[in-house]
Amino acid sequence: MSIWAKVATAVRGGVNEAGEAIVDSQVLRILDQEIRDADSELSKSKDALTGIIAKRKLADKKLESIKSSLSEYEGYANQALDKSNESLAMEIAEKIATMETELLAEEGLAKSFADSEAALRRAVAQTEASLKRLKQQVDTVKATEMVQRAQSAVAARHSGADSNMRSAVDSLERLKTKQTERAAKFEAASELAGSTEEVSLDAKLKAAGIVGGGASRGDVLARLKANRAN
Repeated sequence: MSIWAKVATAVRGGVNEAGEAIVDSQVLRILDQEIRDADSELSKSKDALTGIIAKRKLADKKLESIKSSLSEYEGYANQALDKSNESLAMEIAEKIATMETELLAEEGLAKSFADSEAALRRAVAQTEASLKRLKQQVDTVKATEMVQRAQSAVAARHSGADSNMRSAVDSLERLKTKQTERAAKFEAASELAGSTEEVSLDAKLKAAGIVGGGASRGDVLARLKANRAN
């Protein structure tokens, strides 16, 4: 493969990755929209099912009505035969034949509605179940996404906090060192002040004649002579 072919392949791969990244970043929004679309279509299907159920019920009622009328006219035909009224019985039979033809047509229509209703009920039930599972999965993904975002934020803060913590610890050690140095200076200053105070006090006592100075030569000689005499 030539270098340009490799470059073209790499570019296509980059475009594909970029496209996937865009889709991944919008996946929850896409899923939410797809769910809304599915909900809308499901609602339309339920409306259609309601219409078919209504038509099936009307067809069932019409069947019952035709069957009831057939039973009634068969009774009339039997009564006409009992009275040997052939022409009336024939007329009633013609009516019954027409009603039976209508009955067959209505039974076919009612069966068609019933079959459509059953098929649509199954489709609606399957769609509802699938949509429910999808919603549960999306809810789980959303919850996981929020948790992971929180974990990511905590991790990022913790990483920054580690750096800040190290800087704070270094600053604390420097501060403690400075405090120790200042404490030593304060102690030295206090000792120096005390020494100066004692010297000053001795000078004041001598000046007041309370404390004398060192012995004079005459005092020392007199003490030596006294010791010799003893």
